[in-house]
Amino acid sequence: MELSYGASNYARQHYRPLHLTAPTLRFTSHSITMYGLLFGAAVILTTVSWVVGSRVWTYFRDDKSLRRFPGMDLLAPFTNLSFMLVAHKGFRSKRLQELHAKGIPVIRTGPNSLSYSDPAAIRDIYGHNTKCTKDESYAVQAGSHFHLADVVDKHEHARKRKVLSSAYALKNLEEWEFKVADKTERIIAQFDKRCCDAGHDEIVDYRPWTNFFALDAISDIGLSKSLGFLDAGNDRCLALRPDGSAYEVNYRECLYADSRASSVLGQTTKFYQHVKALSKAVSPYYRNLWNLSEGFTGIYTQLATDRLRRYNAGEKLDDFFEALMHDKNGSPHMLEWGEILAEVSIMMNAGSTTTAIAMTNIMYLLLKNPKCMQRLREEIDEALDDDEVIAPYEKVKYLPYLRACLDESMRVFPPTSHGLARMTPPEGSTILGEYIAGRTTVSMSAYVAHRDPRIFPDPETYNPDRWLGDAGKELGPYFIAFTAGARGCIGRNISYLEQTVLLASILHRYDIELAKPGFVPERLESNNLHPSELPVRLRRRERLDEKDVLVPI
Repeated sequence: MELSYGASNYARQHYRPLHLTAPTLRFTSHSITMYGLLFGAAVILTTVSWVVGSRVWTYFRDDKSLRRFPGMDLLAPFTNLSFMLVAHKGFRSKRLQELHAKGIPVIRTGPNSLSYSDPAAIRDIYGHNTKCTKDESYAVQAGSHFHLADVVDKHEHARKRKVLSSAYALKNLEEWEFKVADKTERIIAQFDKRCCDAGHDEIVDYRPWTNFFALDAISDIGLSKSLGFLDAGNDRCLALRPDGSAYEVNYRECLYADSRASSVLGQTTKFYQHVKALSKAVSPYYRNLWNLSEGFTGIYTQLATDRLRRYNAGEKLDDFFEALMHDKNGSPHMLEWGEILAEVSIMMNAGSTTTAIAMTNIMYLLLKNPKCMQRLREEIDEALDDDEVIAPYEKVKYLPYLRACLDESMRVFPPTSHGLARMTPPEGSTILGEYIAGRTTVSMSAYVAHRDPRIFPDPETYNPDRWLGDAGKELGPYFIAFTAGARGCIGRNISYLEQTVLLASILHRYDIELAKPGFVPERLESNNLHPSELPVRLRRRERLDEKDVLVPI
């Protein structure tokens, strides 16, 4: 930086300040860069020092007495960044399970968050009488309106559940069984084309077909809309831009990108929107996830808008959307459009993802346990006629071993595996007999809870027998694949309906084997625990007719 004084020669010669005019600053590009870097470094250093200092001060002040709980690692008691890094790696629940398995019932996963492993804490955290509410991470990630899964306020949740309960009632679902039967017929038509026979050896990836099935089914049940994924063999669909124009996207790619990004960055709670913006600016990986996430918003907006048009045109359709618009007596609910969009979004997300995951996992576990597969097939064959292609729900819904196989699959690999965060009330709460200060985040991973050997002996073993008889009934309070209490999954009946009909129909019709002996799917945990591909070979089963001739089933 150079200084030049516009004064007389006399003043310059004699250095007389009284004759100096205002100084003029001349900055060179080099000086600008230097001072800019120094200023930036000073700001960063000051900010980091303040953040680190405040976190250290908070840790040692320990207002909530959380220091008595061991940290997940050295950083966890000071920052949520540690848990975010574990989540980014893709299987946070497994990491927690490894730590809890060392005999640590409560682990500090962040400055204000605790993870529990003792199933006795389920009632305290998630039970009907708990005073814990959903924690602030749900609120910061919500859109303009809350949906049933992310609404925090208990009274608002009760209002929403009352509106939606009739739509999800078991009676309604059984009336919609024909929609599930239709999707089962379509997936079987596709599998029949891909069966292995003489000179033909096609490998089928079972995983995306379960996605197509669940998405087609929930779209029909919820919006009377045929997405056509099963017929097309792909998930290309329309999404709506904010300007009203439509474009094509891949449904699963958009949906899972949204889940992946929010599951990691959602740990920042009140800084979530800032961190989201920063991730878009500096990370190509997260920028791509957020761009795809906008596609999912466009998908459910397109579906809801199309269904509203049909509703306004006077179409009387028996579906979930109809239940959103008015009650069974025809009285309108008068919901805002933003709230309707929010409810459609969670239906098209949770209403498909978890069921598809469960369908994939049960097939994998049965293939890895052929004795269980054979026993289940015998139970199904006894219930169904040889010529029945689609299993009637009435015939298979109460088959004890079938239900045991499904529940055991969801115990081993719960579709929603991570700990659903809850916040203690302002006055605090008692969990496992210990007082936990108010506004502390507490959670229990279903993946962790389902592996407690005191409740589930030999927990890594797939053993459907544990669910049979009186002993099986006693396991109910510790089974949280659909979470528990008043915030339990309202769509569990839909999931059981779809899983039961599809699995019974598939096992009755086909012999199935892993295309790669010893194959083990990879698993990526976001908001759900996603398996990778599941390559299988299918063959039509045969039976002896009256003339002892083998004929296909």
